[in-house]
Parts: sequence; structure tokens; C-alpha cells
Amino acid sequence: MDSESLLLSLELAAGTGQGLSPDRRTALLTSLLLVKRDYRYERVLFWGRILGIVADYYIAQGLGEDQLAPRKTLYSLNCMEWSLLPPATEEMAAQMAVVKGRFMGDPSHEYEHTEFQRTTAEGEKTFEDDVVVQVKEETRLVSVIDQIDKAVAIIPRGALFKTPFGPVHVNRTFEGLPLSEARKLSSYFHFREPVDLKNRTLLEKADLDPSLDFLDSLENDIPKGSWSIQMERGNSLVVLRSLLWPGLTFFHTPRTRNHGYIYVGTGEKNMDLPFML
Repeated sequence: MDSESLLLSLELAAGTGQGLSPDRRTALLTSLLLVKRDYRYERVLFWGRILGIVADYYIAQGLGEDQLAPRKTLYSLNCMEWSLLPPATEEMAAQMAVVKGRFMGDPSHEYEHTEFQRTTAEGEKTFEDDVVVQVKEETRLVSVIDQIDKAVAIIPRGALFKTPFGPVHVNRTFEGLPLSEARKLSSYFHFREPVDLKNRTLLEKADLDPSLDFLDSLENDIPKGSWSIQMERGNSLVVLRSLLWPGLTFFHTPRTRNHGYIYVGTGEKNMDLPFML
């Protein structure tokens, strides 16, 4: 959710039952403005909160002029002091694949797991050794945020537009989805570089508007049924909830520009979802 409309966005997303205390809201309003100024971001999004055992991680993301350019991610433990996280890599994802359970809430906490490594001496046999690998929780935080962004970060159709030169910008003329379109899963896109769209044929792309339909639609997500779409407040608010990453909530008020998403959860993926549908 955009930091400039933080209070309204938090109120619209309050149906999840996960809110912020007044002092946390006040701290976020002040500190996110300073983050935007100091880091010279075009926009700053309050991404959400990852619940830890000792403390919670509050996450924000900074965007440049190109909305699909790699986002800068920051975290805070008190909503006032923000630290910049490194970019996610495939090596981080491989290391974190074996880490399970809740976050501790301490960035310096180290997880330990055992890996089998083969060592071969010159002209001798190959030996297998058990090596204990330590990974910091800060690395796990980077990996989980990247996974959630790629899987369930959402925007409504028309909120962004792609210029003929390539960069993607905020659509200043976007006035919200009509009520009839807001009920459809096909009206919402993944807020990341397209993956499935590149595999479509020219015939399938014939009816698409290249300036608006340049992202992957939620209706093609696998497994089918991984999204819950509901109308609330007398059909004046559309709420999408992810069943794959419990805690991700997207909201949009039809015929207005108010939209956004927030994640409030433990950072654990629902691996049992295919068996629950």
C-alpha cells in the first residue's frame, strides 16, 4: 500500500483482523516520508509485517520511476529506524529451502542445517562429509519477501501503463475498476515481470492492449482456486486473499483509485493447499 494514503489503506485492509496500533501508525507516517526523501524514491510502499517470536519485522519497499524495476526493500523493528536489505539471489533461495518454522525476530539469529559435501583427493576415493551450514535470519527475510512478491503481489488492471519505450509508469488517469469488472479475477495482475505472458501465442495476444495487458493475470495461477475474492461493505470494497501465502490481503474500492496489498503473517507458505482444494 502506498505510504501517502497509509491511514486510509490500513482502514480498508482492516477486515483481516490484523491492524497496527496508533503509535505504530504515527511512526510509519513519519518515518516512511523520511525514507522516501533520504533514498530519493519515486514511491514508497508499506509492504506489511512478518510476525516473529521475539519481535516483528515491518517491511517497506522503495520504487523508482520504472515501476517494474527491481524494488529496494527495507525492514524495521520499531517502525522508525530502517535498514536496507540486499537483493535476493537464487543462492539465497536454495539455502532457505531447508529452513522451516517461525521467524525469531532477530536479524542476527543463525539457522543451522547439515549438508552432504563430497570431497575427492587426488587419485583417491570420494568421501562424503556432513557439513553444518549457518545462515542468518536476515538472509531468510530477503528470500521470503522475494517469494511473496513474485507469487502474490497484485495490482488492478489499468493502474500501470507501459510506454512504447519500455518503462512502466503509474497511470494517472486510472479511476478504478467498474463494479462488474472488479468481481473478476482476470481484472487483477501480478506486480512483477511477466512470465506466462511470454509463452502465449500471437493469436492469444491479439485481443490484449499492449499498454495495459503486459502482466500475468491471476486467473491463470496454479493451483486453481488459490485466491479468495469477496465483496465487502455493501459491494463497495473488493478484497482478495491468498490461500497460498496466508496473510496476503489485496483491497480495491471500485470506481476509485484506492487499491493496495499488505502482508501480515508468519512468512510460511501453505504447502498443503493443493490437497485442500
